[in-house]
Amino acid sequence: MAEEEHTGCNMTETSPPREHHKHITMTEHCHSRRRTPLISLTIFLLLAGVTVLIVWLIYRPHRPHFTVVGAAIYDLNTSSPVVVSTTMQFTILVHNPNDRVSIYYDRLTAFVSYKNQAITPPLSLPPLVQGHRSTVSMSPMLGGAVVPVAPHVANGLVTDEAYGVVGLRLVFLGRLRWKGGAIKTRRYGLYVRCDMILGLKKGFAGQAPLLGAPGCSVDV
Repeated sequence: MAEEEHTGCNMTETSPPREHHKHITMTEHCHSRRRTPLISLTIFLLLAGVTVLIVWLIYRPHRPHFTVVGAAIYDLNTSSPVVVSTTMQFTILVHNPNDRVSIYYDRLTAFVSYKNQAITPPLSLPPLVQGHRSTVSMSPMLGGAVVPVAPHVANGLVTDEAYGVVGLRLVFLGRLRWKGGAIKTRRYGLYVRCDMILGLKKGFAGQAPLLGAPGCSVDV
């Protein structure tokens, strides 16, 4: 009777002694066929990881810098202990420190807070595209509407105005992404806090002096 020869990779029967060497060779061949896709996938993933790392090291996006350089208070009404109405304008310089990366800003809003409570309604700002190593100036006008506040907020503003020194916080919220060459990152949340101390007395209107050098904290 003619002996059967197995050519597939699933061999369940015991090979006769004279075909033992042939059986081992075919088994090694089957194992090699299974390993080849895994080796190719591993090499591909390693090359992709190295490429991403090189691109990141070349471009390495940095966070933007925000600086308040001017403030104007046109109205600050605290006659009621539970509401505040004000109109304020700030001049902010936004600097992109990256050499090869542009920054895209989306859904930007700004408001002013005092003692961690908003005293102006949020203002939506237009989208902004900032080229590498560029600086943009913004001067949003904030306020213009009555905002309900806790009594300690209105009372605190009255007390600070009596002393002639008021501490305010200008806040920016939004999303940003970096673009280097043809590569764009995903969108990241942006939270900017600019703490300022203004020389401001009751009834004052106009350009208010900034006391000290107000810096802004930028979280992405």
